[in-house]
Amino acid sequence: MVKIKKLNPEEFEQECTTVWSFRRRGNWATHNSKYRGNWAPEVVRNLILRYSKEKDCLLDPMIGGGTTAIECKLLNRHLLALDINPHAIELTQKALEFECEYNPKIRVKLNDARDLSMLKDESIDFILNHPPYADIIKYSEKQIEQDLSNIHDLEKFCDEMEKVAHELYRVLKKDKYCAILIGDTRRNKMYQPMAFMVMQRFLKAGFELKEDIIKHQHNCKATGFWVKKSKEANFLLIMHEHLFIFKKG
Repeated sequence: MVKIKKLNPEEFEQECTTVWSFRRRGNWATHNSKYRGNWAPEVVRNLILRYSKEKDCLLDPMIGGGTTAIECKLLNRHLLALDINPHAIELTQKALEFECEYNPKIRVKLNDARDLSMLKDESIDFILNHPPYADIIKYSEKQIEQDLSNIHDLEKFCDEMEKVAHELYRVLKKDKYCAILIGDTRRNKMYQPMAFMVMQRFLKAGFELKEDIIKHQHNCKATGFWVKKSKEANFLLIMHEHLFIFKKG
């Protein structure tokens, strides 16, 4: 364990509108932006504070670089952190190597989000999920065949996300919430509303839509290059994501 000089954000305020924008990613505790595609700590902190309480049992089925795990440790929430990629598991375990006043139970395990058989029905108080956006960013090589970031076909991707949705619905307690951050994409220069496609699969699984928050994207890689391309080929750059809050009614 190591001591961190700054354990919490400066001048943090909870969001209260449906538009969230964080120009600079949080730099407290062990947070960093090295893991490509990880979500901002400000997003996770807002979600945890609004939709859970201390010592609740949370689930992040695609933990990635460990952002949710860090915030759960700082905010005293128990967590089951899962990922299909061993590299993500290693990063998360390393990210948790710091000292703070709380010591919640945080389990980090290699697992496919489509199979949560280790969890009982209605055993989770709050779910946070930041899945890959189909194959926009590939998080593993082809040898991890089940990795959703290797799926190019959008309908196939949504079919697999529907399996995730059914498992998340099963393990979530009644009247509790599931948050999912996902963006859209383009194929052949035409806009593909992938977020809404996934949203429909979650509704099909039984969830109700509580909120649709627009998350402004900042500092996207290759933005300068693509600005020129957008003018030449007449298409707009996608600079937002959807943060859906679902309720199990």
